[in-house]
Amino acid sequence: MGKHAAHSSRPVRSVGTSTSPTPAPTLPGPRGRGEARRPEPDDGAPGGWIPRTTVGLEVHGRFHGSGTTESVYTVRRADGQVVELSQLLHHVVCAVDGLRTSDQIAARVSATFGRELCAENVEFLIREKLGPLGVAVCPGDLDEVPGDAPSADLLLGLKGRATLVRPSLVRRLTSPLLLLHHPVVVTLVLAAFASADAWFFVVHGAARTLEAAVGSPGELLALFSLTVASLLFHELGHASACRYGGARPGRIGFGVYLLWPSFFTDVTDVYRRPRADRLRTDLGGVYFNIVFMLALFGGYAGTGSGVLLAAVYLGHFEVLQQLVPIVRLDGYYILSDLAGVPDLFGQVGPVLRGVLRRGPAPGARLAARSRRLVTVWVLVSTSLLVFQIGYTLIALPQVTAQSVSAMDGQLRLAVAAVTAGHAIAATADFVRFAFLLLPLGASFYLLLRLAGALRSRLFGRLLRRP
Repeated sequence: MGKHAAHSSRPVRSVGTSTSPTPAPTLPGPRGRGEARRPEPDDGAPGGWIPRTTVGLEVHGRFHGSGTTESVYTVRRADGQVVELSQLLHHVVCAVDGLRTSDQIAARVSATFGRELCAENVEFLIREKLGPLGVAVCPGDLDEVPGDAPSADLLLGLKGRATLVRPSLVRRLTSPLLLLHHPVVVTLVLAAFASADAWFFVVHGAARTLEAAVGSPGELLALFSLTVASLLFHELGHASACRYGGARPGRIGFGVYLLWPSFFTDVTDVYRRPRADRLRTDLGGVYFNIVFMLALFGGYAGTGSGVLLAAVYLGHFEVLQQLVPIVRLDGYYILSDLAGVPDLFGQVGPVLRGVLRRGPAPGARLAARSRRLVTVWVLVSTSLLVFQIGYTLIALPQVTAQSVSAMDGQLRLAVAAVTAGHAIAATADFVRFAFLLLPLGASFYLLLRLAGALRSRLFGRLLRRP
């Protein structure tokens, strides 16, 4: 995503539970609804009651490349949440079809899982484990995902999602782009970009490009348009990489991420693919940024337009921003798939408690390699986030005063341009005004959300005290 827009290319990263009593938190996913139905109760059916899965549930199967010491399986709920299950719960879900009784499910799971279960065991797992996760329901209950099913409201999550491109259109748009992911084409693209980049930074000189190229309001608007086009092409990179790996991309949409306008792509279906396909999807957006910049180099060779090189210059910052693994940008998901841990933020609490010796060892369920990687990520990311929050608190008064002064001047220029009838200049001035307003608003917005989270945590502890 761009310099003034965040990106969340995999909005549905969710984690559920194994067979422990308390479900683990899930990651955010796109909102959707299935049509609920309330069947007649089956409590009197021979052999036990007949449970059902929730409407629209998709069973993905085993999560390949998991960083845990035990096999992990995933399902996707109708609301887009992806939930992790243990092997036992996976077998139970696969046996629940709305027709089998608990006795029949127990017999089937006993045969496939290799461990003897009775009807009471199945009923307990569905009522106490799968039910709270919004995966299965008991007879007589609505078979939609319950409103209290685990669904994290993350401080660093994408808000206000809306659809920009429907899944059917995404499929048509990505069809001609699949060839770009062929290994031979990828090698040629990267080699050509490396050569063009060497010329740009060593021979031409990149530092003076932006200031020299953007001297008029029209050039600024052209640069802004190219930046937005790059962001959209970035999303097509994720979607086409998802398709190339054999998964089904969903919609491309937009929302608000840390108060920045943001595009996203629903590639949740890639969870059922091997790790290599997930990594290709993670890197697909950055790769398409490179393809876009290579096309801009070609345009500059044919036209000599400095605006095109300025867009290339900004494109490098877009790539670097995406690869930072601290917040939910592409780098976060790359690291997540390398570690085999879908929810890195879900490991923050256990790791910190382990480091402070106030809980179990950090990442007790993680393999040694994944545990080391996750521990380093938690310590580095939390340190940087705490530093950033502290710096924001200290610098906010001065930054606010400077930003308000700059916005006042920019708004006066925009009004003057409108009065004079200079539409292009007025539009450019309003764009500059927005770029000044958004960071300031984002700072206050984050601080308010952080204060709200701390208040909820504090009140929650006070209410739990005897």
